[in-house]
Amino acid sequence: MRLSAMPVEQCRAMLVAPGLVLGIGPFTARIRTPIRALAEDVRAIYGAHEVLRDATAVDFDVAVRPSRGLRGYWRPQARFFSDGQEPFHPLPLDQAAPFLEWGLNWCIAAHAHDLLVLHAAVLARGGRALLMPAPSGSGKSTLAAALAHAGWRLYSDELALIDPSSGRVFALDRAANLKNAAIDLVRRRFPKTPLRGIARNTSKGTVALMCPPLEPGAVADASEAVPAWVILPRWIEGAATDLLPIGRAQAFLQLADNAMNYSIHGRRGFEALCRTVADAACFTLIYGDIDEAMAAIARRTGC
Repeated sequence: MRLSAMPVEQCRAMLVAPGLVLGIGPFTARIRTPIRALAEDVRAIYGAHEVLRDATAVDFDVAVRPSRGLRGYWRPQARFFSDGQEPFHPLPLDQAAPFLEWGLNWCIAAHAHDLLVLHAAVLARGGRALLMPAPSGSGKSTLAAALAHAGWRLYSDELALIDPSSGRVFALDRAANLKNAAIDLVRRRFPKTPLRGIARNTSKGTVALMCPPLEPGAVADASEAVPAWVILPRWIEGAATDLLPIGRAQAFLQLADNAMNYSIHGRRGFEALCRTVADAACFTLIYGDIDEAMAAIARRTGC
């Protein structure tokens, strides 16, 4: 059963107890929260994902709960829990939705060591994946959000999951994390795209979650793709668009720099990244205009 097919009140009830178990890429996650607004966000963001009613074990058991006592009334807060532990300080209650997404990202990066986890946006088309490894502020999430409206399937704007054995990339089908000016850009360009969890005055400014535009049944199909392109994006205001080929050694170093558990994998991680750059066309991208960047990528990829 897709979460979108579940009535809102039933979704809210399951999130309170016993928890809503969802298939998220190669993982299962049990999510709990009594926060009504967050329940609506979860249903919107994960509507295309499968509800796993018979799951007896999960990879991640998470909860977002309001603070108790005075903080339940004065400047109310949200608290994130993973397996009953609280790895982060509380955040304002209106940041509950992005807090859940950030927390799930942390769970994957901190525990999914059977996979090579990169800080990178990933999109796929025709069974081939485009990887965009880059630090925060590079414009990768904005570019990924735009490409998701141009026929690409958004696997994730934050995490690339590479199977070290096969070299394939797993789909997560997670919401894109947008910040500040990127929110206005997406609203102007794609006015029908729902944005959820909008929160202001966060440590990152104003943030919002863009629900991935998925065709019905897409989450169940083609959950893996072969890396075909590696693009190192960098947004510079007013810059001319420049998409240039680079050597595989440079691409390897950027992938390694953005790998969250590279050292844990040792030789296996090294060989996985070597295979990735050997099989992919590698580029750097400097851009100041989203349309020009999308056109340049379309020319290079033929997609």
